[in-house]
Amino acid sequence: MDLLVYLNESSCNSGLIECTVVYLTKRHVVEANQKRVEKCKLVIDYYFRQVVPLLVTLHICSFCFSCSTIVSFVSALRFELEAGRNPGQEKCIREFVPEGQLVVARIKSSGFTGDGQSLRLRMSNSIGDEYRNIVDFVDNAQFAFAATSSALDICFWNTQTTNTPKTLVREIEVEVEAGSAARDWNAVQASEKLKPAEVTLRKMESLVDEILNELEYLKRREERLRDTNESTNRRVRNFFIAGKALLIGLGLWQVNYLRNYFRSKHIL
Repeated sequence: MDLLVYLNESSCNSGLIECTVVYLTKRHVVEANQKRVEKCKLVIDYYFRQVVPLLVTLHICSFCFSCSTIVSFVSALRFELEAGRNPGQEKCIREFVPEGQLVVARIKSSGFTGDGQSLRLRMSNSIGDEYRNIVDFVDNAQFAFAATSSALDICFWNTQTTNTPKTLVREIEVEVEAGSAARDWNAVQASEKLKPAEVTLRKMESLVDEILNELEYLKRREERLRDTNESTNRRVRNFFIAGKALLIGLGLWQVNYLRNYFRSKHIL
C-alpha cells in the first residue's frame, strides 16, 4: 500500500495550481521508523552507560562527603562554672585530636571585666606543653595551633574577686575543630580562585588524607601492640622454662641430699 504525502509550496493557494507531491512507500516509512528507533536506542544506551553512572557517582560522593563532614572532628560543649575563692574552682576538659593536625578552639565566656570574677584559661597537651595561658579571659576568642600531642587539655579557673554573698557564675562554651574541619575553606577558595565543585573535591581529598593517616596510626599502634604481645609471650615462655628447670634442679638436689643423708645414717 502506497501513502500519498502532499507538500504545499508557497505558490500553492486554493489548490488550482499544481503542487509538489511526494510518494512514500511502506518500506520507506518502516526504514525511517527503524532509524529513529536505532537512534533512540543509541541515546538511551549512552545515557545509561555514561550519564547514569556519573550521576550515581556524584550522589555517592556527595553522600560520603556529608557523612565524612559529620564524622570529622568537631566537638562543642557548654557549661557553667561557679566562682570560688582563691584559687577558684577548676574545671578541665580533655579532647583527643590527631597529632600534628591543625586545631582551632573557639571559646566564649559570659560576663565582663569587673564583674567580680576572674576567669583563667590554660590550654596544654598531655605532657605539659602550653598552647595558651590567659589570666583574665572575657568575651570570646579563637585559637589556632598545631597539635603536638593527641591529647588536648583545656582548663578553666573561676576566681571570685569580690566579697559579695551572691553566687557568681560564668557560662562557658567550648568548640574544638581539628583537621579539615578547622581549615578556612572560604579563604582557600578565594586565594586559589576555586569553583565550588573544586572546593568540595579539595575537602574530600583532605578528609581522605586524614582517614589514611588515621589508618596508618592504627597500623603502627597494632604493630606496637603486637610487639608487646610477642615480647610478653617470650617472657612468659622463658619464665615457664626457667621455673620448670628450677623445679627439676631442686627435685634432683633433694633426691641427692636425701640419698646421702640415708647413707650416712646407714639406712640404705
